[in-house]
Formats: sequence, C-alpha cells, structure tokens
Amino acid sequence: MAIAPASASNPATSAAKDYDLPWVEKYRPHKIADIVGNEDAVCRLQVIARDGNMPNLIFAGPPGTGKTTSILALAHELLGANFKEAVLELNASDDRGIDVVRNKIKMFAQKKVTLPPGRHKIILLDEADSMTSGAQQALRRTMEIYSNTTRFALACNTSAKIIEPIQSRCAIVRFSRLSDRDILDRLLRVVQAENVPYIPEGLEAVVFTADGDMRQALNNLQATFSGFQFVNQENVFKVCDQPHPLHVINIIRHTTGGNIDEAYTGLKQLYDLGYSASDIITTLFRVVKNYDMPEYLKLEYLKEVGFAHMRIADGVGTILQLSGLLAKLCIIRDEAKAV
Repeated sequence: MAIAPASASNPATSAAKDYDLPWVEKYRPHKIADIVGNEDAVCRLQVIARDGNMPNLIFAGPPGTGKTTSILALAHELLGANFKEAVLELNASDDRGIDVVRNKIKMFAQKKVTLPPGRHKIILLDEADSMTSGAQQALRRTMEIYSNTTRFALACNTSAKIIEPIQSRCAIVRFSRLSDRDILDRLLRVVQAENVPYIPEGLEAVVFTADGDMRQALNNLQATFSGFQFVNQENVFKVCDQPHPLHVINIIRHTTGGNIDEAYTGLKQLYDLGYSASDIITTLFRVVKNYDMPEYLKLEYLKEVGFAHMRIADGVGTILQLSGLLAKLCIIRDEAKAV
C-alpha cells in the first residue's frame, strides 16, 4: 500500500509543527557564558573550556541549578562538531548497574574517536549518587585505565553518596541554589521572547514557588501561561497549588502580635482548603525566613518550625501539630518580650 507523502494538509505534520518544546529545553544555555548564577563554578568551567585541560569532574548541588547544563555546555565547547560521537550520557533512568559499567561504559572508553589534540571523550553520568556501590567500585578502575582518552563528569545532588575513591579522582564543582535576582532576570528574557502577558507580581510569585530552582521556575511559568494566558499571583499559586504567602504572612503577624485565636483561624482556613500540612509548613518556613522581625525571635521561630516539619515528615501531619506550633510561636514571642 502506498504511503501518502507528508504535506501541510496532513494532520500529523501540522500537529508536529504546532508542537512546542518545553521552555526548559528551548532556553537551555549552550554556552558556559550564558549560564546564570554560581559565578565561581562557571568561571572554573570557562578556564577548562579555554585551556582544554579537563579533569574528571563531580558536579554537586540541588536540583535545577545548572549541573547537567554546565556539563553539556562544557562538552560542546571542548568537542564542537565531535560532540555526538565523543559524548556518552547515562541518566538515572538508564540501567547503570555493574554490568553497564563493565560493558557499555568500558566499550565507549575503548572506542577510537579522532579528536583535536588535548581533547578527550566525555562520559556524563547524571544522578550519579543513585548508582549502586558495586557499579561505583567498578567505575573507579575504568577511570584510571582509560585516563589517556576519556574523562568522566558525574552530576549528583549529594557528593557524600559518591564513594571516596571516586571523589579523590575528581575535581568537585559545587552548585548552590540560584538567587531570586538570577531567576527573575532569566524569566524576564523568556516572557519577552514568548510574548507572555504578565505583571511584575506574577513573576515574583513564580520566583517564590521555584525556591532557587531554575527548572521549576520555567516549568511553573509555562504551566501558568498555558492554563491562564496571563501570569499574575493568583494564577501562579493556582497552578502550583501552594498556599498563598499572604495568608501565611497574616498567620505569622498574628503570632508575633500574641493573637493565637486569629492565627488559628487563618491556619484552619488554609487547612480546610485542602493544603497538606507539608505544603503549609514549607511555605511557613520560607515566609519566616524572609519576615522582618528581630534576629533572636526569627531564629527561635525557625527552630520550632523545623521541629514541626520533622514531625510532619515522620507522618504526623494533623491540624493538631500545626496548632501546637502556633502555640509555641506565641510562647516564644511572649518570652522574648519579657526579656
């Protein structure tokens, strides 16, 4: 049976044309200089890209801070047109047990690839802290045997989960959460490129929900635009399904004023809206962290919120725990006032 040629009238073709990349991928930086935040780490990578002397690397830091993007950008700048055949990327979704290290990784390390002088093949292991101990043990010997031709780049959230023999063979590059200013600058570029209608408070809400995670910020922005075609505070918190910080600020204000009844009423309203205790306590922590109050009082508040978060994480997420937290915050405020 003959197959009809693809044309503009073909629904599948037109659907493919209308398909839009996720903004996370569409605006992923391809040059090290375009990466925002973590200036110290970016400067180190720029020196490596310029000199071409790449050691084995461990990139450690929270999710969404640019670890994988940095490795890919570095590989692009070092290898240029040879990127596809000289880079092996294995993610946590791939099988990365001891057999893969012995076979797939070893086979790639042995493969002959013509590269410019001073350049090496690169093996990228994303989410390396989820590799089994046996796989990591097998990896350390492979790193030594093929050190003349191959370099390893491991991305992980916690470098402590990488065994020490591998850590000693690598230079560790640490990433931290991005600042609100860095995230806001990138969001402004995206909304201008995509012609997204917004108000400044809407972008500030996106930054708040992201909590230093650029991937989360771009996903929340795109989800809000797709759902409502307009980015404002109300729409952002609806899409992200997080308690509105203004409600939480009112609760804190009542505790610092010693009015536990009003604080409990505000808390009960949030709880009755269906927000989990974990959502409420997380937003409460971030609001307290930025709330304008005496430093001693803020530290005591953060300590009690932390204890409550620990109990909720253990599974005791009832309104009683949150109410007890409000009572303790009021007691702390009264003790501080007495002093």
